[in-house]
Amino acid sequence: MAAPRPPPARLSGVMVPAPIQDLEALRALTALFKEQRNRETAPRTIFQRVLDILKKSSHAVELACRDPSQVEHLASSLQLITECFRCLRNACIECSVNQNSIRNLDTIGVAVDLILLFRELRVEQEALLTAFRCGLQFVGNIASRNEDSQSIVWVHAFPELFLSCLNHPDKKIVAYSSMILFTSLNSERMKELEENLNIAINVIEAHQKQPESEWPVTLLDLIIAKIVGDEPLTKDDIPVFLSHAELIASTFVDQCKIVLKLTSEQHADDEEALATIRLLDVLCEMTANTDLLSYLQVFPGLLERVIDLLRLIHVAGNDTTNVFSTCGCIKGEGHVSNMAEGFKSHLIRLIGNLCYKNKDNQDKVNELDGIPLILDSCSIDDSNPFLTQWAVYAIRNLTEDNSQNQDLIAEMEEQGLADASLLKKMGFEVEKRGDKLILKPTEDTPQL
Repeated sequence: MAAPRPPPARLSGVMVPAPIQDLEALRALTALFKEQRNRETAPRTIFQRVLDILKKSSHAVELACRDPSQVEHLASSLQLITECFRCLRNACIECSVNQNSIRNLDTIGVAVDLILLFRELRVEQEALLTAFRCGLQFVGNIASRNEDSQSIVWVHAFPELFLSCLNHPDKKIVAYSSMILFTSLNSERMKELEENLNIAINVIEAHQKQPESEWPVTLLDLIIAKIVGDEPLTKDDIPVFLSHAELIASTFVDQCKIVLKLTSEQHADDEEALATIRLLDVLCEMTANTDLLSYLQVFPGLLERVIDLLRLIHVAGNDTTNVFSTCGCIKGEGHVSNMAEGFKSHLIRLIGNLCYKNKDNQDKVNELDGIPLILDSCSIDDSNPFLTQWAVYAIRNLTEDNSQNQDLIAEMEEQGLADASLLKKMGFEVEKRGDKLILKPTEDTPQL
């Protein structure tokens, strides 16, 4: 049995204070660097001095990580580290000269190494969190609008810092580390990020805890890019994506009704809703992969929630004029009128995917009155490109080797509840044989 870990050391006024001279000098510099004119005239030697203090204080942290008994002596070091980071953070604000000077001293590498050590310390929470947050703010500021700094930050921080910080329990640490990630991204680094999708999953997990944050959307796009890319998923990719599929499906099931906020104009650009829309896009692409489809077809509550959401946005779009209302006008090519564009189409696409050669799901859609809902959703709608084509696909998958669903649609057509011309577009027609109605495919199969 492992020995019990020592309790966190208390860092209070009973500890020896930080060296007064260094601490007071740093605080004075921090205050001075709040003004642009002082930042622009700062000599490089100042930053060397700050780095020297930071390095010396870092040695105390390294020692405490190796020897827990040394934690009780960290109070003064954490004070100095925090003030060093504040000073450097302020010096970098809208000042590329200082960014370059500080970067060229290799301060970024020292800062990142120290931030990674913070995760190993067991000290009083607030003292450590303050140093941790200031360190991330400094890294974010030195990378802001400075490609050379961004490159160095990426070299030192990817992927360890992001993997370590994006799942941190402190919201500010998650927010600051995500800021660094997106500040540093370019097309070349996006490719590296695609190869390390665990970071994307950390972002999605963080989104579950902080759904108001805007930054999960880009990483969800990366997952889509990976799935639909020219290179098929390898055998090694599949287990990873299965774990991703579980997280994404559960997040969608829990949060998908958030998109209804978009019916209000004041929430027309809601980032939380946008992230949920991208979750649906990811699920559509995942269920287009046969290796992932079978897992998602039996995911608890997913099909039911998709049908429920389709019904809710269909009703909302009919009741009042909003982003889910049918738009019969033809927009210019490439024009996107709102962030919910294509959402109804993708819901129907996902229903079709989940019912592909799956009798249980076909029957479940019938039980939930999903078939009339799909047929009723197929008006001409320029806000939902390919809506009819995805409805065709869904109805085919719902009726394949399923006589009960075929009979239901045939009866709907007979009673005037299903548009015969729409069924013909879908490649079906209803034929009466004696007292029985038969839904059969037409000779001309529509193109998807």
